[in-house]
Amino acid sequence: MAPHLRRQIVVVGHGMVGHRFVTAAIERGLTETHDIVVVGEEPRPAYDRVALTSFFEVGADELSFLPEGEYDDPRVRLVLGTSVDGLDPETRAVLLSDGEAVHYDELVLATGAAPFVPPVPGHDLPGCFVYRTIEDLEAIREAAATARVGAVIGGGLLGLEAANALHQLGLETHVVELAPRLMAVQVDEAGGRTLGRHIEGLGLTVHTGAMTERILGTTRVEGLALKDEDEIPAEVVVFSAGIRPRDALARGAGLELAERGGVLVDERCRSSDPHVWAIGECAAPAGRMYGLVAPGYAMAEVVVDALLGGAGAFTGADMSTKLKLLGVDVASFGDAHATTPDCLELVYSDAVAGIYKKLVISEDGTRLLGGVLVGDASAYGVLRPMATSGLPLPDNPEELILPVSSGAGMSLPAEAQVCSCNDVAKGEIEAAAEGGCEDVAAVSKETRAGTTCGSCKPQVKKIVEDWFAAQGKSVDKSLCEHFAMTRAELFDVVLIHGYRSFDEIVEAHGTGRGCDVCKPAVASILASQVNHHVLERGNRALQDTNDAYLANIQRNGTYSVVPRIPGGEITPEKLIVIGEVARDFGLYTKITGGQRIDLFGARMEQLPAIWRRLVDAGFESGHAYGKALRTVKSCVGSTWCRYGVQDSVGLAILLELRYRGLRSPHKLKGGVSGCARECAEARAKDFGIIATEKGWNLYVGGNGGAVPAHARLLAGDLTTEEVVRYLDRYLMYYIRTADRLQRTAAWIDSLEGGLDRVREVVVDDVLGLGSELEAAMAKHVAGYFDEWRATLEDPDKLARFVSFVNAPETPDPNIDFGVTRGQIVPEVHDGPVSLGPVELGATIPVGEPR
Repeated sequence: MAPHLRRQIVVVGHGMVGHRFVTAAIERGLTETHDIVVVGEEPRPAYDRVALTSFFEVGADELSFLPEGEYDDPRVRLVLGTSVDGLDPETRAVLLSDGEAVHYDELVLATGAAPFVPPVPGHDLPGCFVYRTIEDLEAIREAAATARVGAVIGGGLLGLEAANALHQLGLETHVVELAPRLMAVQVDEAGGRTLGRHIEGLGLTVHTGAMTERILGTTRVEGLALKDEDEIPAEVVVFSAGIRPRDALARGAGLELAERGGVLVDERCRSSDPHVWAIGECAAPAGRMYGLVAPGYAMAEVVVDALLGGAGAFTGADMSTKLKLLGVDVASFGDAHATTPDCLELVYSDAVAGIYKKLVISEDGTRLLGGVLVGDASAYGVLRPMATSGLPLPDNPEELILPVSSGAGMSLPAEAQVCSCNDVAKGEIEAAAEGGCEDVAAVSKETRAGTTCGSCKPQVKKIVEDWFAAQGKSVDKSLCEHFAMTRAELFDVVLIHGYRSFDEIVEAHGTGRGCDVCKPAVASILASQVNHHVLERGNRALQDTNDAYLANIQRNGTYSVVPRIPGGEITPEKLIVIGEVARDFGLYTKITGGQRIDLFGARMEQLPAIWRRLVDAGFESGHAYGKALRTVKSCVGSTWCRYGVQDSVGLAILLELRYRGLRSPHKLKGGVSGCARECAEARAKDFGIIATEKGWNLYVGGNGGAVPAHARLLAGDLTTEEVVRYLDRYLMYYIRTADRLQRTAAWIDSLEGGLDRVREVVVDDVLGLGSELEAAMAKHVAGYFDEWRATLEDPDKLARFVSFVNAPETPDPNIDFGVTRGQIVPEVHDGPVSLGPVELGATIPVGEPR
């Protein structure tokens, strides 16, 4: 018998969608009968273009989908750095730029799209860029090194990503958008206003409804000329004004094109030539181009199915979007613009907090059609599947967007789509768990849910955990997909092996490059055990935003500075210094609930100078920016109060100085009251001490988290030495065994035996860990250092604290201040709002039919 002749597929384009086609072809067995040749014009294999901005932090290798440079399947040939110059459908061949002619039996066009550069005069001057590839970002970074101001033309998704990149590079950044609002395709007018206030609050300048008439300059970019507005000086200009399908190959070969460009394809993504297929941004199913990765992935799967003889079809795609732009949560889903006839809009808006939420519901109020979320997109994981599945709305739909709601308790049907990027329904996730996947990571690998943009990861995790719990199985508590262990287990691994960096830990016990879940968790673990400075090289990229600058970022892009004032006790001389610093730097001052003084409105480049004044006066960091000990509050106790029976101030100072800088799974607060009158509110703290005639009562597990809790008595009538010993054990036991971002109240409740178990370990020492926990605390106390002072003494760390890399002393001109109650404060522009802030429990009236 003659051998079966293998057929050949040529894929033109090795972006995210082209790579998805190849991986699907391999996984589904298409390469058993076909060879695949993939031609990519970029010099590197496919990479995560959705996360392009993170290139500046992690580098190109970390973004790569194919770091080895080739596929494991030998029947796939990858040709990089080569373009396709011609296509001949009659001979079924493509001509490569190196002169090679490659025959195909089936051709898949995955050429993507090209940035649209408006033909304004000067658009080709040096200093003008597009934002599409790693090479584009490398060129922008090089230009930014000698620039001070940058501008982005385009305020859509990619435009705001580009603005974020310029902002990260230290440039004063302008966003110029022709439409009357940012992200006009995804969000409505009110949502766009809220987003704009957020972004301007971070120090960027937004120009909406602005037309660019020309790029200024003769030999290179010098600025932008806008119609009816002042000129904008700029040395770097990035065009992000939309994309156009790359359909030149198809056009040259005489294939049918859509009216607005793109290869016209049918439901199976087949072009007018039966042997040529098109997927991704270069394709136009039913004449429509899709500019998101999820529809491209769906098209890739449809073509693989068709080549295998299946009957799959592409009939449209969910264009829902959820992302974090410049630190701001933004999401839209379904009929976000309320175009459905007679639909109703339900709106919650809190302009001061920067939150806008809108639900679009059917005329009869029974179905969710779509929505917009800005500033808080935590409910997206429940709301979007509700819109796509037709799940009936609850009796009080406003509860879905009020602050007290998290979507808990909503049961999604099996057909509800959870992952829009990869079109994965809730039923498929549960089927993967039932079929042998033992944890969330395995389910994600099997179904691809949560593996692209990542916005549905929390929902995927909850579905898997709920399913396991319903089956009576133990629920996997992996820290994240990169570490198949709990935070407590990871803490012990680091302790046993003595690791000193994230890279060591992930190489030995994890996978991938980490994420925004495991990186801060590892940073906290390392800080607890090693006590390296959080801004040491290797640690910086792990930190949350506030830790990265040793100060709390505020809603207008400035920072607050909180010096430590142990026990609330302060001398007149130190009070005078704080007042002088606030006066000289124009800072707003407020006494905090923990008896400290908060200084608001500091610009990033001012922080070291402020710290220097405070450190020289004997102050140190109050760690208000970290998941660490904040304060130990006290009343005046027996020193002054006629009811006081113990020295509450002295004990509070002792404890705060002992535990200062102690990094933990969540922030920690303490309190010491000098008598039963409880003026320090000690039972509202993670640990609280109340004086008795015989000594001290020690309470644990109180806090003011999302579910406020009162502390409960751990032990009574203790000496000061016993209080310290038990607290050392309690805090280190919590740090070693709690989950990430788990407050002490929730941690105690999660332990088998609850408070009784804590008492057994801490007071009775049933595990024999007492000495070990005390030694760990003693190590922390001995190794403490002030992070502010250490930063001031290190030029490398100080180099981070500039707003503009080429003008480190230059203030950000986009931060405006006003005067309220006699103090300088950031101005708050409320703008028009639909409702709210709404009182908790209030009913939001549904609007009139549209």
